[in-house]
Amino acid sequence: MKPWCGGTLIVSLALFLLFTYSSLLRSPSPPPPPPPPSKPNASTFFKRLSHNAPPRPVSASFEGIDLLFSSAPSSDAQLVWPHMRHVISRSDALPNTADGVREASVAWTDLSAAILAIPAARSAGSEDERRCPYSVSDGDGGGGLVFPCGLVRDSSVTLVGVVSGGGSGFRVEVIGSNDSSEAAPPLLLHYNVSLGGEPAIAQNTWTERNGWGAEERCPSRSPPVDRKVDGLVKCNERINGSSSNFPFIESQLFTANLWVHDEGFHMTVNGKHETSFSYRENLEPWLASGVRVEGDLEILSLLANGLPVSGDLEVDVEALRAPAVAKKKVLMVVGVFSTVNNFERRMALRRSWMQYGAVRSGDVVVRFFTGLHKNTQVNLELWKESQAYGDIQLMPFVDYYSLITLKTVAICIFGTKILPAKYIMKTDDDAFVRIDEVVSSLEKKSTHGLLYGLIAFNSEPHRDKESKWYISEQEWPRATYPPWAHGPGYVITHDIAKFIVRGHKDRYLPLFKLEDVAMGIWIQQFKDGGQEVEYADDDRFHNSGCEENYVLAHYQGPRMMLCLWEKLLIEKEPVCCE
Repeated sequence: MKPWCGGTLIVSLALFLLFTYSSLLRSPSPPPPPPPPSKPNASTFFKRLSHNAPPRPVSASFEGIDLLFSSAPSSDAQLVWPHMRHVISRSDALPNTADGVREASVAWTDLSAAILAIPAARSAGSEDERRCPYSVSDGDGGGGLVFPCGLVRDSSVTLVGVVSGGGSGFRVEVIGSNDSSEAAPPLLLHYNVSLGGEPAIAQNTWTERNGWGAEERCPSRSPPVDRKVDGLVKCNERINGSSSNFPFIESQLFTANLWVHDEGFHMTVNGKHETSFSYRENLEPWLASGVRVEGDLEILSLLANGLPVSGDLEVDVEALRAPAVAKKKVLMVVGVFSTVNNFERRMALRRSWMQYGAVRSGDVVVRFFTGLHKNTQVNLELWKESQAYGDIQLMPFVDYYSLITLKTVAICIFGTKILPAKYIMKTDDDAFVRIDEVVSSLEKKSTHGLLYGLIAFNSEPHRDKESKWYISEQEWPRATYPPWAHGPGYVITHDIAKFIVRGHKDRYLPLFKLEDVAMGIWIQQFKDGGQEVEYADDDRFHNSGCEENYVLAHYQGPRMMLCLWEKLLIEKEPVCCE
């Protein structure tokens, strides 16, 4: 029995093993491991906001873009330039990108030719001739002025004249710049004074592509709307109340002053404010090339003051030039938004808070980020300035307000790829920054996932189409924005900046035309990816004016910049000048 039982056991075991092996062969292979989490993208981000999510952006081409990126950078002022093509050339490009790129290609071609002509001008002894004067006047009474380098905040045009008796009226037109592709220049402001019948003032704009814009009339035919420009009403209530209070009267002398501020043009007649007119898209005052006055009036005087003046490159250049940076990584990069012809603002910053020890030592690096102008002379002055001071980064687009978010990305590129920094700060050329206090405050804050500044929580989009910050429901369907820091000045950490650069290179971050809100949107997406974020709110960042114990004071002109710096040096306290 024992041999039989043993044989039976061996046979049974063999059959069991054979059956088990066959079962394993027939069973399906184990499932593959789950794929790694996909990168966030614009489509998935907006799916959380709307069921109608936009498709993921793809590469797009614009007229002139190949020319702008056809050669290697020729200057340290173009270090960021080569990294910008993938940020610009996308299917969800910001409004006016096509115009900004096309016009920049023309401007860059003209500037390149002007740069090549500098040696000949130097030989002729004409290179240093000042081409951006502070004022211009109409000596022959012809009714026209040329602005060699545009207009800036606080520029003004003063007209002294007498309205002709029995005349129908007159008009004042601020003329914009045009390039070789435009047959006629745009009108940044068409100020038409009608005297026949019921007197009125009509304000409008005109472009070759779009024709006339929406007319704004004073007094208005409809009930006046309580909208203000730089805090001033669009039409003086005296004119709205009665035509007998009309500021221009036949056969009477008048002095009219048209002046430029942050949000629009303003007209003062005989010392009284009469009208205001908001700048319209792509028709900002820095693009102005001149003014003309035509109609039924005798012009006694026409004078423009406060024009942008290019700096004297023979004075204090070494003391103001950006110091050489020997370090591979710095504490902070400060990117300053600056419009092309804001020569005096940049010089005021160099003479004031850019003289802090941390800046002069190279621990904190400050660079101005500016686009191009449609005026070759302005671009040439900017180029000379960039070569003299070494602190300007040129952008490959014309400097339209609708494109400023591209500068934000450019600052992040500079602070991660060009000169890596622990912190990256964005500010404006009319903001006074206490660099010492910013650095001191950062010592107490996180080195990762930080947004530091004046934080807006639960703010709502502007749905008024008249607003400079208008956002449609298609652009932002939610009722509120994610937390964001006000644009005059804020600080982010290196990891956030790196995330932004990568996100725009791979196009999984959306573009948004309000640059400070855009930063908040991108940081929210950074947070949604599982990263910790610290929102460090500091009410000493003043986004409108100056208050005692400030860290940042906004809306400070060149004179106020120097005054604030002098007070810090003498009184050792952050005291405002006004």
